[in-house]
Amino acid sequence: MNDKPVPLTAEGRAQIEAEYEHLVNVRRAEVAAQIGAAAEDGDLSENAAYDHAKDEQALLEGRIATLEHFLRNAVLIESPTNGVVQLGSKVTIDQDDGEETYTIVGPLEAAPIKGRISNESPMGRALLNHKAGDTVEVNAPSGARKVRIISIQ
Repeated sequence: MNDKPVPLTAEGRAQIEAEYEHLVNVRRAEVAAQIGAAAEDGDLSENAAYDHAKDEQALLEGRIATLEHFLRNAVLIESPTNGVVQLGSKVTIDQDDGEETYTIVGPLEAAPIKGRISNESPMGRALLNHKAGDTVEVNAPSGARKVRIISIQ
């Protein structure tokens, strides 16, 4: 993994920390117990439960390493106040099908259905560094379109 900064809101960091703590303090012990119980069944060469538990352990350790990387490279997104769209901005736009409001977040916290779009998405990238009243062109996979920024919070 690279050491690229991982932009996170305080809420996003707390969620990652909670998942990490759960995996390290709860799931790791559960998987170790599964491995131990499966090992007690005898011949490990033909023990599907043991193989499954070892696979689960590998996935768990991979996820823990990923979360450690995210936390080590986390950069807190501050609430912007300069009137320009940036990470952490809540932006209301006018587009063909009406008004939409999005919060610009890092890729880890993106959830478009919840109104949280990544700064690396076509829409997020297009909105960055613009002000209320600006019309910007979004180069989406479905084609280019124009949206107007109504407000920024």
